[in-house]
Amino acid sequence: MSADDFKSKGNAAFAAGDYAAAIAYFTDAINLSPTNHVLYSNRSAAHASLGQYSDALTDAVKTHQLNPNWPKSYSRLAAAHLGLGNFNDAIDAYKKGLELDPSNEALKAGLRDAEREAEKKARASKGPAMGGNPFGDVFSGPEMWAKLTADPRTRGFLQQPDFVAMMKEIQRSPGSLNLYLKDQRVMQALGVLLNIRMRTGGDGDFPMEESVPREGEIKPEKKESGSKKEEEKQAKVVEEVVMEEEEVGDEEEKEKKKRKEEAQREKEAGNAAYKKKEFEKAIGCYTKAIELDDEDISFFTNRAAVYLEIGKYDECIQDCDKAVERGRELRSDYKMVARALTRKGTALAKLAKSSKDYDVAIEVFQKALTEHRNPDTLKKLNDAERAKKELEQQEYYDPQIADEEREKGNEFFKQQKYPEAIKHYTEAIKRNPKDHKASAPTFCQLLMKSLTHDAEAYSNRAASYTKLGAMPEGLKDAEKCIELDPTFAKGYTRKGAVQFFMKEYDKALETYQEGLKHEPNNPELLDGVKRCVQQINKASCGDLSPEELKERQAKAMQDPEIQNILTDPVMRQVLIDFQENPKAAQEHMKNPMVMDKVQKLVSAGIVQVR
Repeated sequence: MSADDFKSKGNAAFAAGDYAAAIAYFTDAINLSPTNHVLYSNRSAAHASLGQYSDALTDAVKTHQLNPNWPKSYSRLAAAHLGLGNFNDAIDAYKKGLELDPSNEALKAGLRDAEREAEKKARASKGPAMGGNPFGDVFSGPEMWAKLTADPRTRGFLQQPDFVAMMKEIQRSPGSLNLYLKDQRVMQALGVLLNIRMRTGGDGDFPMEESVPREGEIKPEKKESGSKKEEEKQAKVVEEVVMEEEEVGDEEEKEKKKRKEEAQREKEAGNAAYKKKEFEKAIGCYTKAIELDDEDISFFTNRAAVYLEIGKYDECIQDCDKAVERGRELRSDYKMVARALTRKGTALAKLAKSSKDYDVAIEVFQKALTEHRNPDTLKKLNDAERAKKELEQQEYYDPQIADEEREKGNEFFKQQKYPEAIKHYTEAIKRNPKDHKASAPTFCQLLMKSLTHDAEAYSNRAASYTKLGAMPEGLKDAEKCIELDPTFAKGYTRKGAVQFFMKEYDKALETYQEGLKHEPNNPELLDGVKRCVQQINKASCGDLSPEELKERQAKAMQDPEIQNILTDPVMRQVLIDFQENPKAAQEHMKNPMVMDKVQKLVSAGIVQVR
């Protein structure tokens, strides 16, 4: 919980009369915000309510030290001195408070009471006065109201305006008591103030008898020095230490606003230091901002960014966790919470390079995306997943097992058990990934041999897929084989065979011709070229059956390259010229690009030569 949370609980406990709990809550708040003068003021009031005037004075002094221009600090000092019997010190504190706030009614009333107590003390030191109203003292000072409030017999009377008016008049002029003795409520109040039981009859008589002590009550002695003095102190404190929520609230709002403004200035200073790469200074500024205002989680995320920059990943993670926790308590903007989670994930990803545990970082990035789908967070998630996959491949890499799996696949291929062959070829490929770089010549030689074996695995698996009629998978493996080893002739024969089987004769011809550049005398490649040319010529000469021609044309129309040629305005004009202007068509054919596109259309069966 925050300091404000503990303070609210302390105020509630104080209002309920649970002063010990209030002290505990205010202490917790002070531990979190040791420079908040209001917290010391409130704890001083709670101590005073328990009669702990020395502790109340200590907190009052601290309140004054933190904010000497706050009139309430003098009120707390005066209340503590009054409880300790230091009436002159109390009077001095009230007067200083009034110098700051001359119109403060609470300070004025307190000063009057303190002067009255000092005068009573002075009279007592001179001995008892002669004459006067024998009941005058019981009506003087705030202790009268405290006693009437504390006793259940008179507490309800205080809700009656006429009774309160009578008691105020008696307090102002004790001699007027005789005018109100017929009122049974006044008689009851007098009995409570004198600590005796009163019997009131219907005729208005009020015989008095010596009271019998109630349970837990000590019967007063004739001397009234001890208990009465303590009651007077307590009554004064009760009047003085009322929390005055509205007054304190306004003061707290002003103080809170001031602290927030100071925190923002510290943040701006931290941002400037971060841009200058003065990282330690930036950390100090953000830390001060947090101490001044812990309700802005950007202070935590900014400090986390500095820790991330200087490689203190654990501290970065701790600040991000605090930002997320505080953000959820305050219901902060979900984008800010997402930013904290993304920064935490970044720190975890950095740590994963040594710990090899990317799962935690991936999980945090995913949580951040649930808060706010940010492109930067998504990229970081993809990077972490890719790094995890590469790490797993590195750990799985084993050329020796790859060779064993490839040999097993060869055996199954010879036995025409193609699914089993594919399984072992796949395992061989996983065990021997495609690319590694090293500087040592001996390792390079081994690597080239490894890549050749890996290309063979793709080649063999492509052949297995072809046997099973899985042409797309076979084509993909053949292309991967060529990518791994562009000089490996088997890759071109596998790819050309798949394309020929799919009746893409022009593409198969290109593949075979590309392979012949690396191995000009390869019989499989030469045979492939021959077969492709035969099929292309057969189409161009019109030797295809109507069904074959229709099938080939339908297949060609699905080819994006053929579609682009047919939608090209220049090629459309060329085709029109072939039908209507042969001379212009011949000129077009002198252009190599046009000639190549026309040849593709002929190979696809779209155009026939007669």
